[in-house]
Amino acid sequence: MNTTVTAVRRTIFFDGLCHLCATEIALFQKRVKDGSLAYIDISRPDFDPAAHGVDPVRVHRHMHVRDEETGRMLIGVDALAGMWECVPGFRWLAGLARLPVLNWFARLGYSVFAWVRPKLPKRKRPACDDGRCAV
Repeated sequence: MNTTVTAVRRTIFFDGLCHLCATEIALFQKRVKDGSLAYIDISRPDFDPAAHGVDPVRVHRHMHVRDEETGRMLIGVDALAGMWECVPGFRWLAGLARLPVLNWFARLGYSVFAWVRPKLPKRKRPACDDGRCAV
């Protein structure tokens, strides 16, 4: 296993209250330990979209991943592929998602998921996770 620390390659903006999103990010954190991926939980009370150069409404509707080498923001299926290509065991998914016919289906499926996701049950944030503990 390579544990050499490298520069951040991609910054992933994710919804930590979304069960599926948080589960996928936890899996990535276990697989990528070299520091090449950074994670920003957009559901945290201290998240400041302006500080990260993201639209506050759009970042909550669609997955965002910033390519730190180019500064380009990847959104939706492009964000997923940009993430997957950095994670061992998921790189093949990035290739599939970029194939023309499969990309069309991936975008269609993502559109449906993006519409449904806000309606799904949310995870509960631990009582002290935001620095303000309930007494």
